[in-house]
Amino acid sequence: MADHAACGRACQFIAPDYPALEAKVHGRGRDPARPDELHFGPFLRMARARLAEPLPGAQWTGIATRLAERLLETGAVDAVLTMAPAEDDRWRPVPVLVTRAEGMAAVRGMRMGYAPLLALLEPAAAAGHRRIAVIGIPCQVYALRAIEERLGFESITVVGTPCSDNTTTENFHGFLALLSDAPQTITYLEFRADYTVELRFQNGTKRLIPFLDLPISRLPRDFFPLTCRTCVDYTNVLADITVGYMGGQGEQWLIVRNERGERLLSLLEGEVVLATPGSAGKRAGPVKGFLANTLRAAGGLPLRRMPDWVRPIVSWLMPRIGPRGLEFARARVEMKAVETVVHLRREKPARMKSMIPAHVWSLVAPYGLAPDEREKRR
Repeated sequence: MADHAACGRACQFIAPDYPALEAKVHGRGRDPARPDELHFGPFLRMARARLAEPLPGAQWTGIATRLAERLLETGAVDAVLTMAPAEDDRWRPVPVLVTRAEGMAAVRGMRMGYAPLLALLEPAAAAGHRRIAVIGIPCQVYALRAIEERLGFESITVVGTPCSDNTTTENFHGFLALLSDAPQTITYLEFRADYTVELRFQNGTKRLIPFLDLPISRLPRDFFPLTCRTCVDYTNVLADITVGYMGGQGEQWLIVRNERGERLLSLLEGEVVLATPGSAGKRAGPVKGFLANTLRAAGGLPLRRMPDWVRPIVSWLMPRIGPRGLEFARARVEMKAVETVVHLRREKPARMKSMIPAHVWSLVAPYGLAPDEREKRR
C-alpha cells in the first residue's frame, strides 16, 4: 500500500491493542463475566449452522461464500475482497476483488499460504467502490480494523474465519505428500471437530485420518512461523461475524458479534438452518497434555509419541469422551494461549509485555502459567 509505514501501527504481532479495537468495532470489549467471552471475544449470540442446500465445492456448506453472494445480490456492498486459488496451484491463495455474486463460486474452499489481501483496499477505492466486504483471517482483520478509519470507505463489512496456524504453500505441499502417495490428486483437506482430518480426492473418494495418526513429528521445526505459534486471536474477534467449525459438532459455528453481524446473517433467512451449540467433555486434561508437549518442543526435545497399539483406542475414545462442541473450541483457544506464552518466552521474551493481552494470561492461569514483572503489560 502507499502508506507502507502503516504496517508498524497495524500489525497484531507488534503491539496489539485488542481492548481498544474491540470497543471501537463492537461498542464494548470482551466481558469475562459473560459466558465464553473470555475465550471467544465479544458476541451477541452463537449458533450451530448449515445451509439447507450446501454449495458445491464449498469447504463446509458454504456459509461464508453465501453471505458474500447475498451482500452483492442485494447491493449492500459493491465489492468483496477475498482469496482465490492461483491458476497453477489450487492451494496457493491469490487476493481478488469480486464484484458480481456469481464470481464467488470461483473462490470457494480453503487455501494455505500467505497473500497480501489488504493490498486490494487501495485498488478497490480507486475503482470507486464505497461499500466493501472483506473475508479474512485474524491477522488480516486486525490490520484492517487498525487502519479502516483512514481508508475512506462508506462501510466495511467483515466476515471472519478462525485461523490456528498457517504455513507456506510449499510447506503445505510437503505435508500433503506425507498424507498420500498421490498428493496431487487431493482436492480437499479439513481438520474436523471429531478429531479427524478429512481428505477428498479427484476420483471422488474420501479418507479420514485420526489426529493421532498425522505425521506432525516429521514436519520441519519451522513449518509454522513464530507469528502463527504466538497468535492470540484464533476466533477472529474483530469480525462482524465469525464463520468457523470448532464449536459446530459437524456443522459450522457462527459467532454473531454485533448488529452488523446480525444484519448479515438475516440475509440468509430461509436458507440457513440454525441450532443451539452443544458442549460436552472436559478440556483440562488435553490442554495440560498439549502444554507438556509444547514445553518439550520449545526446548528442542522430541515430542512424546504414543505407542502404536494405544493410538486406535484413544482415537476411538476422543470423539466420544473428549471435549466436543464449545468445549472443544475452548480447549483450542487455551492451547493457542499456552503456545503463545511458551514460544515467546523461549524465542522473543522481550516482546511478551507488548504482544500478550491481559485476557491471555487469564486463559493460561489454570495451567500454572503467570507473567513475571518483565512480562506484564504496562
